[in-house]
Amino acid sequence: MSGTQSPALMSHRQVLIAFSAMMLATLLAALDQTIVATALPQIVTDLHGFQELSWVVSAFLVAATVTVPLYGKLSDLYGRRRMFLVSISIFLVGSALCGAAQSMGQLIAFRALQGVGAGGLLPLAQAAIADLFSPRDRGRYQGYIGAMWATAAVAGPLLGGSLTDAASWRWIFFINLPLGAIAMAVVIRTMHAPAEVREHRVDYAGALLLSVAIACLLMACTWGGTTYPWGSAEVLGTAIAGVILVAAFLAIERRVEEPLIPLGLFRERIFAVSTVGGLVVGAILFAVSIYVPVFSQGVQRVSATSSGVILIPFSLGWVAAATTTGQLISRTGRYRPYPIIGSIFILVGLTGLALLDAGSQPGWVATILVVTGFGMGMTFQPYIIATQNAVEAANLGIATATIQFFRSMGGSLAVAALGTLLANRLATELQARLGAAASRVDSDRLLGGGASVPGALSGGVQAALADALHWVFVATVPLGVLALVLALALPERPLRTWSGNEEASGEAAPSTERERAMA
Repeated sequence: MSGTQSPALMSHRQVLIAFSAMMLATLLAALDQTIVATALPQIVTDLHGFQELSWVVSAFLVAATVTVPLYGKLSDLYGRRRMFLVSISIFLVGSALCGAAQSMGQLIAFRALQGVGAGGLLPLAQAAIADLFSPRDRGRYQGYIGAMWATAAVAGPLLGGSLTDAASWRWIFFINLPLGAIAMAVVIRTMHAPAEVREHRVDYAGALLLSVAIACLLMACTWGGTTYPWGSAEVLGTAIAGVILVAAFLAIERRVEEPLIPLGLFRERIFAVSTVGGLVVGAILFAVSIYVPVFSQGVQRVSATSSGVILIPFSLGWVAAATTTGQLISRTGRYRPYPIIGSIFILVGLTGLALLDAGSQPGWVATILVVTGFGMGMTFQPYIIATQNAVEAANLGIATATIQFFRSMGGSLAVAALGTLLANRLATELQARLGAAASRVDSDRLLGGGASVPGALSGGVQAALADALHWVFVATVPLGVLALVLALALPERPLRTWSGNEEASGEAAPSTERERAMA
């Protein structure tokens, strides 16, 4: 049985109120990717689970990453509004359980549940914007969404540290409850975007294979060189299993009637470029937002709360560029120049980070972050706008979700790979500088001003951490080069001037066919 919902055209006020809920949902999901970082030391102290520390972050990222395509597909089948309510409900339940966790195992499990909900918030918010606004108008609103990411990149570590110091780490999860309830209430009352409910077969087998495959690949990256040697059976076996499962997933996607990720979309050049661009941008975002505060805490010796402040220039540059870029895209109808220019700024900024050392002044770090943030603001959203303009309406949700999936995947891989690189290089640098005395240094407690480091070793430890982080930042420079190459490969197409909201009400602009022909 199939049917189509054709709601009345929403008023401008209703559209803006619904959009405000999308912004709030984006902020919530983005915050929970970064807010835990500065609270982790206290969480570990209270729950006694240092060996599982990295999984508090990884469990959320893995769950959020692997569920993104499933939400995108289900939203195309059942409608954005319905799946948005499902995802935010799961997110709120997971947040409440995280705040009440009594052991590290419980917290990791509840973080995974929270991630299952968050996996729907980001792509569904992006796709709902496509339902509400035309591609030509979408630029300015995607700019506002980009500003939410920038705000989360700064507010996450800062808010996490502040709440932990002032109250308890549990409030970094409880704070989601009233904010999420507001977003849900607004969506229920105002969001009536067009939705087609039709006969379908959900690719659950593909979703399961993809979930396990990504989890295996991320575990291999996380374990390699730290928990187990790179050549160990655990790391190699997990990595090989991940690759085999990815191959099996691709084989299934070619045969099923309703694939989780329609592989035919990758024949569209804009979509193919945008997905890889999303992966690179996600990796850069996490590299900067996680490892710059590590540099501030461990090398420049500032507190956990203060380390969040260092990202404010990054956010200011991002917000300024994102809002300006969105306005310019809406006015001119052109999106291609902005990721090109933005990628140049990103490359310059990442090169600057690679040149930091123990003697770098805070003003110089702030300048680098402004430049990097400006580039991110110009690059983050145009890929979404270009893709939503290029694909058919029936694939809008899954296309948007796939870009978000690759973006989350890039962040997950960056956390795992760069964290492993940092741990390996730090061990090498400590041994080279301190010799046998390196055994007296607890490398897991180097942050927070270095208070746990013996005074005679403090200078050597600081220099070792600076050198280790230098290699982390050097590893991000090729990402900047790749971002520029992808931006140059992105085709330009005229942006349509009708939205899904108008089309569902029979009021699409008469130039639709002409615009499609131009594309």
